[in-house]
Amino acid sequence: MSTGCGYFFVFLKYHFVHDRSMSTGHSNGAKDMLARLETMVLSAAELPVTVIRQQIASAIDVIIHLSRFRDRSRRVTEICEVVGMAEGEVLLNPLFYFEENGEHEGKVVGGLKRTENVIVRQDKLIMAGKTAKGGAAI
Repeated sequence: MSTGCGYFFVFLKYHFVHDRSMSTGHSNGAKDMLARLETMVLSAAELPVTVIRQQIASAIDVIIHLSRFRDRSRRVTEICEVVGMAEGEVLLNPLFYFEENGEHEGKVVGGLKRTENVIVRQDKLIMAGKTAKGGAAI
């Protein structure tokens, strides 16, 4: 799916038809992914940017970003919750980030660290019978 139009229709499907869907996109981080989604939708439909951002904020719950490291491994480097909008911008709530601790035998050493932020939008967790203790879903 390489066209803006294709992404636009998948985006509409995720927003209006399928709950619990997952998709992939290419970006340099969670915030950059929001900008790329916005650009893809703009290339397919003449909609006000505010409307597109509102739809993105409503349709996407979590953005998980993976990066390729210098040792050629790929790891999750960022997990952000999409929490809504403020002043015309989609708001991200960073939950986890990758903290590098150096190298060992040519491999990057490190792991995900929790931020102090708690999960804001817990409605879907509650519907799934889960809770957020200390900000992490269990």
